[in-house]
Amino acid sequence: MLYFPSCMPTRDFLSVADLSPAQLKRVLSRASDLRKGKPAPQVLKGKSVALLFQKPSLRTKLSFDLAVHQLGGHPVYTSPDEVGLGKREPVEDVARVLSRYVDCIVARVFGHDIIEKLAAYAGVPVVNALSDAEHPCQALADLQTVQENCGSLKGKTIAFIGDGNNCATSLVLGAALVGANYRIASPEGYELREHVIDKAQAIARQSGSKIVEARTPEEAVLGADVVYTDVWISMGQEGEAEKRRKAFIGSQVNKQLMVKAKKGAIFLHPLPAHHGEEIGIGMLEHPASRVFDQAENRLHVQKALLIELFGKA
Repeated sequence: MLYFPSCMPTRDFLSVADLSPAQLKRVLSRASDLRKGKPAPQVLKGKSVALLFQKPSLRTKLSFDLAVHQLGGHPVYTSPDEVGLGKREPVEDVARVLSRYVDCIVARVFGHDIIEKLAAYAGVPVVNALSDAEHPCQALADLQTVQENCGSLKGKTIAFIGDGNNCATSLVLGAALVGANYRIASPEGYELREHVIDKAQAIARQSGSKIVEARTPEEAVLGADVVYTDVWISMGQEGEAEKRRKAFIGSQVNKQLMVKAKKGAIFLHPLPAHHGEEIGIGMLEHPASRVFDQAENRLHVQKALLIELFGKA
């Protein structure tokens, strides 16, 4: 799905790649201005936004609730039990009913097919707040944090250690769009999907970034500006916990691995973190850690994204 121009009645954000490079840079720049205290334009005044969640959340729920409120709108949270999305009521019907009530749907779902179906049937913008395929709002916060700490994103190197999951997918696409280099080291069987790599490489050919599938975490991290990791076991994968823990031995980001990165490199993690698994004990407090800045930036980029969707006043 492509990002719709402003003349279209509906503009969805299902993937980072729904934004053009210029739009992405504008969102990141506006988010940094908001973080510095620039007043938020009231683009949602008189509007309501449904927060439609299949999965529980801390950062996503709070940051979107506050973002909508601070832009003058009214957020309406609906929990999994209240809606029964795709179970008690078909996704198509939920999309069409919500479109009669609200001006935007922010959805946090299990399957990406659900977010696509919501967008297909809704008459209002749909924002992907997380699916199994992508976590685009997280990638926006990641890139904002890198930009604020490293300056221009173009030519910077982001090393991702771990599962080629939704966070890794959105981040590789976002990095390619802004011209940042991206290296990922994943255990065999847990790499980024082939079509994601192909899409990122196609974008990278236009932006000049380099996408590398590294053989080891050490190779990925060597000289990198950013070291990034995520959980080994995501929500819904609890049945694979022991299998995954065995597969990911050697993929921990710790103080010893950080030494191999570029001097002054920063460490990022989308949270929640499992200490002693994907990160060594104390990594959130490491001098390189910008994890809680990264978490804060979810609020700012989501405000900036909603401003992009609803106007630039």
